[in-house]
Amino acid sequence: MKILLFVFAATSLFGQAQKQERPAMTFFLTSVGVGNGANLGGLAGADAHCQKLAAAAGAGNKTWRAYLSTQAADGKPAVNARDRIGNGPWHNAKGAMVAKDLAELHGDSLELARLGNKITKNNAITEKGELVNGVGDKPNMHDILTGSQPDGRAYTDSADHTCKNWTSGGEGTVQLGHHDRNGGGISWNSTHASRGCSQANLVGTGGAGLFYCFAPGN
Repeated sequence: MKILLFVFAATSLFGQAQKQERPAMTFFLTSVGVGNGANLGGLAGADAHCQKLAAAAGAGNKTWRAYLSTQAADGKPAVNARDRIGNGPWHNAKGAMVAKDLAELHGDSLELARLGNKITKNNAITEKGELVNGVGDKPNMHDILTGSQPDGRAYTDSADHTCKNWTSGGEGTVQLGHHDRNGGGISWNSTHASRGCSQANLVGTGGAGLFYCFAPGN
């Protein structure tokens, strides 16, 4: 009996140690969108959505930011997605690291670009630790809102790449990434533009109005 109690206690302590050693979640793909296409209520609305989902998952003690860029407009400068999310490292809900820093996340050197980050279908999971549908699943939901160039910076031309800086659920277009990329030039943050900004148009191109959330300063 004493041996069994010892084994049980040791197993329990080992399990607790493993749980304690798992890095805290600092990255997730939203399990749901705002529901109004790419009209997220601006960056503030998108950040609030990240914070709400994180809190429901028990990670509301961190300050969460949406990985979204905005373009210069109405006298206001552009905002780069990469400048909003801290310096890393970032871990998903299961403790897996998706990138150690901004350079690795965006492939800032030729070597890092060749190696790539670890944002894939299996790692770009929701705040609940669940997979998001990709190519081959029904419905396909791999189009992720970013409004960004591959380097994580805002576009500087006159075209609309952010659905009027995340305030339009109708006119405009938005740049999208694919969370389930598998090589061949497919980018996690900048693959193609949407048909429009409405929920129907986002769904029509293979998305659901989802976006990435990061906790800076971790």
